Amino acid sequence: MTENHTDTGAQIELIDVVKRYPGQENAAVDDLSLTVPAGETVMFVGPSGCGKTTSLKMINRLIEPTSGQILIDGEDVTTKDATELRRSIGYVIQGGGLMPHMTVAENIGLVPGLLKWEKRRTRDRADELLDMVGLDPSTYRDRYPRELSGGQQQRVGVARGLAADPPVILMDEPFGAVDPITRQRLQDELMNIQAELHKTIVCVTHDIDEAIKLGDRILILKQGGRIAQYDTPEQILSAPSDDFAADFVGSGSKLKQLSLLRVRDLELVRPVTCRVGEDVDEVVARAEEAGEQSVIILDERDRPLEWVFLRTLRRHSTVTDPERELHTVVDHRSTLADALDSMLVSSHGGAMVTEGGRYIGVISYDTVTEHIRSAQNGES
Repeated sequence: MTENHTDTGAQIELIDVVKRYPGQENAAVDDLSLTVPAGETVMFVGPSGCGKTTSLKMINRLIEPTSGQILIDGEDVTTKDATELRRSIGYVIQGGGLMPHMTVAENIGLVPGLLKWEKRRTRDRADELLDMVGLDPSTYRDRYPRELSGGQQQRVGVARGLAADPPVILMDEPFGAVDPITRQRLQDELMNIQAELHKTIVCVTHDIDEAIKLGDRILILKQGGRIAQYDTPEQILSAPSDDFAADFVGSGSKLKQLSLLRVRDLELVRPVTCRVGEDVDEVVARAEEAGEQSVIILDERDRPLEWVFLRTLRRHSTVTDPERELHTVVDHRSTLADALDSMLVSSHGGAMVTEGGRYIGVISYDTVTEHIRSAQNGES
């Protein structure tokens, strides 16, 4: 059974929310009021100790607010049973937070199990979500967390957060513990999922670039959980509300505005492609006729497997599956900064671009640098 994903997220309202800890003179969060529109991704950023994680955890009552109201779709969360509330809200933490003694499928099925879903439905849901986060169910469903890389564990953590199809998902530094290339790919995966599901996502990050990339809106908090600015990434970059917001965004905000530009905003080129199992001589002939020295190998679902030079391809009679993890792929929603990062590890002067995991073309280094040059000339 496939879940119905037509439901979008739920609106979240925080009204005069305060959190005071006993014995502390100042409130950890003071008079916080904001609305998170249904189906949007809102990023909470700010210096260490500004109350962003406290604010996040009050939404699912892992931390109880001292006063104020938190409404999800108009319903006050403090009137609900806390355990029941948490089962209706997805929660993703750094490192995935997986149960080490449970398989990947059992981890994903945790909340559906608590909600008394049928076993078959839970199993189908786990497979569906593994596929959605880019992990082959037949390979990964029966593995244990210790058998996964950090990035794979984080993908499973995201899948678990989505398992019961909650309208609201909370994420606390979800991609903070992985290397930069893996982080970029996990961010891309999240944008893909969000484009399909339209959940309401509230995400804490310390990384302003991640906030600009992922957020429909960004909340910048000062000490004491007070709002410095709550706005779109475009507005925060072009019109910071005060010196605090400007300092937090940092220098080079003109350059940061380039990270508002997505790969899909630029023209893609389309080199020759081939599929696993094709005759190499035929592929080489196609490429040479097009005046190219390399080809892109796709699988049966049009996902890119490798970008290879003809000299490498000629070592085989048929096109073989490279079976190694790609680092030169970006999603069409990725920023130009991400694309440049991927190009740095590519020997082809470009990065392969996907939409929903399917290959749609290549963004070239020359295209990006030319765009940056013209943007800078336009400013000067």
